[in-house]
Amino acid sequence: MTAPATMALSVFFAVLAAAALHAGWNALIKIKLDPFLAMTLICVACGVIALPALLITGLPRLAAWPWVAASVLIHFGYYLSLSEAYRRADMGQIYPIARGSAPLMTACISLLALQDHMSPGNIAGIALLGTGVVLISLRGHRHKMAPSRAAVGCALITAATIAAYTVVDGVGARISNDVNAYAATLFVVDTFPMLIFCLWRKGLQGIRPAFGFLLPGLAGGAMSLAAYWIVIWAMTVAPIALVAAVRETSILFGGLIAVFALKEPFTRVRAVSAALTVVGLMLMRLF
Repeated sequence: MTAPATMALSVFFAVLAAAALHAGWNALIKIKLDPFLAMTLICVACGVIALPALLITGLPRLAAWPWVAASVLIHFGYYLSLSEAYRRADMGQIYPIARGSAPLMTACISLLALQDHMSPGNIAGIALLGTGVVLISLRGHRHKMAPSRAAVGCALITAATIAAYTVVDGVGARISNDVNAYAATLFVVDTFPMLIFCLWRKGLQGIRPAFGFLLPGLAGGAMSLAAYWIVIWAMTVAPIALVAAVRETSILFGGLIAVFALKEPFTRVRAVSAALTVVGLMLMRLF
């Protein structure tokens, strides 16, 4: 199953809404909890919330299951690499590398391995948006020390897993012919590897701190589920690379939250990066 060569306006705005939700749950989950435990909490919350939906949608067709399995495996690698990167360096140093590189990697995979068509304007827009994402993430942070090579390596591995699971889920959802069944199954099954690994690594005593953050965890899980569910649906009706690129505007929304809600300064770097991101979006929509 191939997707249309363009992104409809309704799909474009839906993915922008997903990006805003992604920024929202990232802001919400800034809690004083170990990054690995926080990710496990969000992952489990997604599965719990998706379970009633799975009872309604049922399971996807058999042909989609290898893609579900591959996505769960890649997501597990994503959780581990990202939590390890955050353990070694600050979010402001890791996030731009991981999220800024991912859409460019996804575009390369889509061009080389899939039948998704992209115009020169689409490609230029993705490149500009990726540049804007990196800048708006860096936002002129004042870290005195650069992240270690190990931290950068973990961030690049994270970017590769983001690109990989994005492509896998886009193809899997198309093959399933039922995006809701595919998404619900993915969220439920994705819970188990992370939960089992967390229990093995931390033990029952080690996961106790997470119980103090159940409400923000559930809220973050709901927003995370809604955001990626929209993205999975969008990849069945639009080119995967375009959806992946628009999704990364979550960092732009995060910057707006930082300026207007957290009262952080609107710096020159933020202004330039926001302009690049908007121009990139316009190129993807108009050409």
